[in-house]
Order: sequence, then C-alpha cells, then structure tokens
Amino acid sequence: MVTIIFYILAAITLGTGILTVLSKNPIHSAIYMIICFFSISGHFLLLNALFLAVINIVVYAGAVMVLLLFTLMLMNLGEQHEPKKKVISRVAATLSGCLMGVVLLAALLRSAPVIENYKAEGLDYQSVNIIGQVLLDEYLVPFEFAAILLLAAMIGAVLISKKEKNEKNA
Repeated sequence: MVTIIFYILAAITLGTGILTVLSKNPIHSAIYMIICFFSISGHFLLLNALFLAVINIVVYAGAVMVLLLFTLMLMNLGEQHEPKKKVISRVAATLSGCLMGVVLLAALLRSAPVIENYKAEGLDYQSVNIIGQVLLDEYLVPFEFAAILLLAAMIGAVLISKKEKNEKNA
C-alpha cells in the first residue's frame, strides 16, 4: 500500500514539476508548483517526518508562493509585451542546461556512498526543540545567509516592479 502511494505521489511530483517549467502562464505555473509542494509533503509523511511535512506546507506552499504570486502580479507578467528571445540566446541556454545536466550526471556516477557507523544517542530528531537547537547552533550562519538572500530577493522584486517617473512630470 505504501509503495502504491509513493508511486502516485512521485508521478504527481514529477508531472507538476514538469508542468511548472513548461507552463506559459506564470499563474498556472505557480499553481502547479503549489501542487508539487503538497506532494513532496506527502513524501515526508511517508517517511514519518511530520515536522518537515508541516513546515514544507507552511513555508513553501504558503509563504513563498504568496510572495511569488504577489511578485508576479506586481510585474504584470501575464501581458505579452516581452519581445521574443534571439535564436543565439535559446541555443546558449539549451547548451548550458545540457552541460549542467552532464556535470550532474558525472557527479552522480562518480560519487560513492559514505558508510559510517552512527551512535544512537536516544534523541528524537523530529522534536521541534532538537531541530531548533541544531538549526541555531550548528547551522546559524547558513540560516542567516538564507534570511539575507530572501530579503535581497524581496527588495529586488519591489525595485523591479516599481514604476519609473517620467522626466516631464518630475
């Protein structure tokens, strides 16, 4: 039964991930991404990681998608006023994507699993207290860098969407 649910969730995740990238309408793309986030939360539930499932729904499907939709609405990306990309740009993007895929495939094939013996400490790593201690003790610097990155992205989105004043009206 669990295997069937896993394959259903995997199909939903892959399908909505592909639709997110291929959709021409940015709002539809955002909706597909929300469905993808919910299916990934289903995978977390199958792994009995309840905290990660709830955080994935609250943070990604909630806050990040609201921010993304707000940005899309500010930038008016639904309008078709953007000119077509040149052929050389498309070729360069396709080539760089293929090269990145080759690098990722080579890294995957050359990697070897690290097998270590871990000591059982008797701690519940799904506890919010333990996760908070690990996050704010061992991973404080990356946590702060992520916060600064999100703040810079929000400021950039507001500056991009801001309407410029005409020289005559100033």
